[in-house]
Amino acid sequence: KEAEEVFKVKKSSYSKKIVKQLKKEYKEDLEKSKVRTEVNSPTDVEPPLEKTGQIKDIGQEDGTANSEHGEEEMEVESEKEEEKPKAGGAFSSALSSLNVLRPGEIPDAAFIHAARKKRQMARELGDFTPVDNEPGKSRLVREDENDASDDEDDDEKRRIVFTVKEKSQRQKIAEEIGIEGSDDEALVAGEQDEELSRWEQEQIRKGINIPQVQPSQSAEVNNLYYQNTYQTLSYGSSYGIPYTYATYGSSETKSQKTDNTVPFKTPSNEMTPVTIDLVKKQLKDRLDSMKELQKANRQQYEKHQQSREDSTKAIERLEGSSGGIGEQYKFLQEMRGYVQDLLECFSEKVPLINELESAMHQLYKQRASRLVQRRQDDIKDESSEFSSHSNKALMAPNLESFGRDRVIYQEQVKRRTAEREARRARRRQAREQTGKMADHLEGLSSDDEETSTDITNFNMERDRILKESSKVFEDVLESFYSIDCIKSQFEAWRSKYFASYKDAYIGLCLPKLFNPLIRLQLLIWTPLEGKCRDFETMLWFESLLFYGCEEQEQVKDDADISLLPTIVERVVLPKLTVISENIWDPFSTTQTSRMVAIVQKLVDGYPSVVNAENKNTQMLLKALLLRMRRTLDDDVFMPLYPKNILENKNSGPYLFFQRQFWSSVKLLGNFLQWYGILSNKTLQELSIDGLLNRYILMAFQNSEYGEDSIKKAQSVIACFPKQWFANLKGDKTISQLENFCRYLVHLADTIYRNSIGCSDVEKRNAREQIKQIIKLLASIRALDHAVAVANDHNVKELKILIEGK
Repeated sequence: KEAEEVFKVKKSSYSKKIVKQLKKEYKEDLEKSKVRTEVNSPTDVEPPLEKTGQIKDIGQEDGTANSEHGEEEMEVESEKEEEKPKAGGAFSSALSSLNVLRPGEIPDAAFIHAARKKRQMARELGDFTPVDNEPGKSRLVREDENDASDDEDDDEKRRIVFTVKEKSQRQKIAEEIGIEGSDDEALVAGEQDEELSRWEQEQIRKGINIPQVQPSQSAEVNNLYYQNTYQTLSYGSSYGIPYTYATYGSSETKSQKTDNTVPFKTPSNEMTPVTIDLVKKQLKDRLDSMKELQKANRQQYEKHQQSREDSTKAIERLEGSSGGIGEQYKFLQEMRGYVQDLLECFSEKVPLINELESAMHQLYKQRASRLVQRRQDDIKDESSEFSSHSNKALMAPNLESFGRDRVIYQEQVKRRTAEREARRARRRQAREQTGKMADHLEGLSSDDEETSTDITNFNMERDRILKESSKVFEDVLESFYSIDCIKSQFEAWRSKYFASYKDAYIGLCLPKLFNPLIRLQLLIWTPLEGKCRDFETMLWFESLLFYGCEEQEQVKDDADISLLPTIVERVVLPKLTVISENIWDPFSTTQTSRMVAIVQKLVDGYPSVVNAENKNTQMLLKALLLRMRRTLDDDVFMPLYPKNILENKNSGPYLFFQRQFWSSVKLLGNFLQWYGILSNKTLQELSIDGLLNRYILMAFQNSEYGEDSIKKAQSVIACFPKQWFANLKGDKTISQLENFCRYLVHLADTIYRNSIGCSDVEKRNAREQIKQIIKLLASIRALDHAVAVANDHNVKELKILIEGK
């Protein structure tokens, strides 16, 4: 430890001094080398020095330098005897390089070593002048002083290194025990390489364990020289430690030399001595600081633990209070994607569905138009056949004088006549087989029979449309065209998250969403046909029947409750409107009865939908009225023949007249079937003003007065709804029937006049007919006319006739 204290000195304190001294030595040695003889001598082996471009001090003191110099002299003595003849050439080359150094140039390590060896050889050859204090020998004294300085420089040279100094052992010890604030710059030195550390340890060992050898003559001289030079500054005096040389390998030490020693105080920049109390104090302080740090860390750890527990509780609380928001969000995202895909699918398929629906409607319309046109052609053909020649010309106004078109027209008439008579014969045969021939009247049957060709073409086109409709969704997954699958998706939404379901107005969107699929199923639905299936028995109706009707309490203003009525409004009513306008034939009692039945069912079953305020209902009723007016204007025809022509009941004109009369009565009955659906005013306008007063009364006036006229009048009155007359007040009937009542009064007077002068039987029959007329007037609430007829013809059973109406 004492040896380590010796070498721990600031490195920067000797660097400038060494350079200055080397320059001085170089100049003096250069002068002496001119007069001295070059001598070969063995060179000492110095420890390797590295050139790093920077000179550093290793912190050696003067006492250590003297001890090392003494060791070097002993090594020179022993090597001089053995290797004197060997090293002549190497040293001569080193000496020759002394003259090469330019003035002002800093010498390197090899140059310094060569100069030092040169001075050593001069001493050995006797070229050494002892110390003399005489004034005349000032130059020798200066040279001796230079020699002493050389020895001193030689010691300082041992401190010159050209590598980065590694941390010393003292620095490592100081860092381990935690001593801070030292003024020793060795504690903050950079890292040293391993070679310098080994060399430093070797120098420490040399300074402590120098073996005792017998000095030679030259060594004695040198000792005298060194004593004179360093007598005021001994080895141990400057550091306060004894100057001791220990024999290498010996356990005893020589007696300490206390001669010429002057004690000095320790420099102020030295480090405080390390004691056990100091180490204990440092360790204790460090332990206390670590305990405080541990305490702070533990408090921080506990704080983090508490924060973690609070965060966990907050997460659990938020997850519990969220009410499944995450699942709801995921579900709604899935529904959003599903609905987008469904709408994209429908955007591709709805145009195809519209085309198929239009094609089917067009097919039925063509068939209905063909039947209506055929009936109109038959009426024209029969009317022209039984009219005068001039009237026949009017029936074919575009005939040429050459008769070419006339021939074609006559051929068409003959063909249509043959087909018409064939159909009538088949219907007559069918009635005979069923036993309805006696009750049948010509004109009451609907001539809606089709040819086999028309039926085949119709069925082929119908099958083609159905085949195309089956391919509409063949490339689509079932979940995007099945009503059950789509319904299940929205039912799940309704049952899980009803609030968002209601906020999204899904109840209002579902009818429009199901509209294409339902229209596709209703593609061949035509209520005018007897084999048509009721829409309430279809799959879509059964699937959606209980939608939104869960066991839980119903929410007020729930739109899902009106799902089916809304579908009926938006799907069924528009389809019925198209059927009424283009397919329905008012002359057909069967079609009219079926049409009235389906509309009445909607009125009774869906009163919230089928009402006067609903736009679709208004469009349906408007289509019905337009179709009836068109029939009234285009299809009703009443021929006028003289009575002498009608007297022959087997003639063609009579049969044609009767057929047209009864067809008009049938149409009147078909119109009046809409009672309860259409308003009374509208029905009275159509049936009484448009048909009865315009056509039927004209036929009554041309008919034979008698039993036949009373029978026809009874058939007409039978068509009137009884509700029209139930609530009438007074003795008058409705104003539109005044013409019909006057005709009945005129009929009674005519029968009475015709019975005058006849037999009692005929008079009795005439009186019974007058009583029937009174009943007919009483049945339509025309009491004023009934009383007048009874008074005119002395009928006393008026009260009984009125009550037995």
